[in-house]
Amino acid sequence: MTTAAFPAPAAHRAARRYAAASGFAGTGRMLRLALRRDRIVLPAWVLLLSVPLGSAYVAGIDAVYPTEADRASFADSILASPSQLAMYGPIYNTSIGAVGVWKAGMFFTLVAVATILTVIRHTRAEEETGRSELVASTSVGRFAGLTAALVLGLGGALATGLIGAASLAAADVPVDGSLAFGLALAGSGMVFAAVAAVAAQLSTSARVARGIAFGVLGLTFSLRAVGDAQAGAGPASPLTWLSPQGWSLQVRSFAGDRWWVLLLHLAAVLVCVGVAYLLLMRRDVGAGLLAERLGPPAANAGLSGPMGLAWRLQRGTLLAWTIGLGVYALLIGSVVHGIGDELGSSETIRELITRMGGSDSLEDSMITYAFTMLGVAGSAYAISATLRMFGEENSGHAETVVTGAIGRTRWALTHLLFALGGPVVAMLTAGLLGGLVYGIAADDIGGKLPGVLAAALVQLPAIWLFVAITVALFGLAPRWTPLAWGVLTAAIAVFLLGSVSGSPQWLRNLEPFSHAPKVPGSEFTATPVLVVTGVAAVLLAVGLVGWRGRDLR
Repeated sequence: MTTAAFPAPAAHRAARRYAAASGFAGTGRMLRLALRRDRIVLPAWVLLLSVPLGSAYVAGIDAVYPTEADRASFADSILASPSQLAMYGPIYNTSIGAVGVWKAGMFFTLVAVATILTVIRHTRAEEETGRSELVASTSVGRFAGLTAALVLGLGGALATGLIGAASLAAADVPVDGSLAFGLALAGSGMVFAAVAAVAAQLSTSARVARGIAFGVLGLTFSLRAVGDAQAGAGPASPLTWLSPQGWSLQVRSFAGDRWWVLLLHLAAVLVCVGVAYLLLMRRDVGAGLLAERLGPPAANAGLSGPMGLAWRLQRGTLLAWTIGLGVYALLIGSVVHGIGDELGSSETIRELITRMGGSDSLEDSMITYAFTMLGVAGSAYAISATLRMFGEENSGHAETVVTGAIGRTRWALTHLLFALGGPVVAMLTAGLLGGLVYGIAADDIGGKLPGVLAAALVQLPAIWLFVAITVALFGLAPRWTPLAWGVLTAAIAVFLLGSVSGSPQWLRNLEPFSHAPKVPGSEFTATPVLVVTGVAAVLLAVGLVGWRGRDLR
């Protein structure tokens, strides 16, 4: 039967229905392929961001603050600290559940990072390497790849939330509150999986797409942080309501369980997913909706060698991270002075300070802890800069360069200069800005600046270790190079868990941040710095040797 037998509108509707149905053809096969590729990474981040909630966070708080009075004193100290409110948000009551999951609120951001990386990896990264075009030439529909990536990202976030809820419920806290927290955790991850789906349609580069998604994540985290720091124990700030992480906190698990807030997550997911599909329909395979800027007809002198090329590829990321860490350091430096007078000197607070910063001085401990978190952020930048080599190899650009007169080692070292030196620039900038603001507030720049600067710089060996781990994976097991993100996520989980629950020392020794000297509150010791740096140097050498000896992918 021909379409002439139908009225024109009916024929158009039938054609649209057929196109939509055929567009999703092969989604199941694409999903099985994605699950096969992520068979280790996906379960790793799901379990790392869910299982510790009950077994570590709630159990740890119950052990350290067993009475209502202890938890009340702890909550009062948090509500009086703008830096703690900015980092983790407020504590809404003194129940063991509410206090136990307070610091686990950082997982709202970590699960977002995991889902962003997952969705971009299976969408824009596939297009950038040309694999999507190859697959699209078969019977796989246009929407199959995006749908499979969304199912993987959304499903991983939901699994994280449900396993986390079960972990909390097993710790003898109310089931309703456990489920509320788990769904809030899942909601945050699902929103940013959808944001990543939109970002994947905008640029031809997976790196740029990740930058867009992480930029949105950083903006929403900042809105939530500023809003919570301003609001304190009062009603939530309007800034908090502009952030998906803020929505997750406003669910207020174990403190009223406001289920309706989860509708904001659902609405955001539906809107972003719808936008992602609309944008996908309006572009070609491999193309992006953001027009690529045309370069000059001839390269300038700065691009005459591998160092100039690496600078061109890395400079934008370095600038963005340096600005971001500097702004955070300014915030810390502006609020830390006089915080001891605000919080008082109860034994509960002193115990918290010792766990966080290793010093009896509240201001010094806050500086130590805040710059450790900056070190965590610097590690994320360093891994991203190192993975540029992985991206260049996958895209085929590296082969063009290293088969000429440049050589593999020289090419790798140009990128490692930014991976190792970029964090030095960023942390040095953060230390100077934070120290100057703190010194001005305390009217003692000469006394405060050196300590803050030291707190920033002692994080560098831990950052370099993550660079070395990434290089070792790149040289020895290139397929597993992105697993470096999983290593960082595990280290962050262990660090946060140890600072709250007093976890076993052998476990804390597995992450490098705990080995940094606790300056300015304690005396500097060079041994841990040299040991971590030495381990990093060995891993770097092993990775470079492996890179020189293996075949290009």
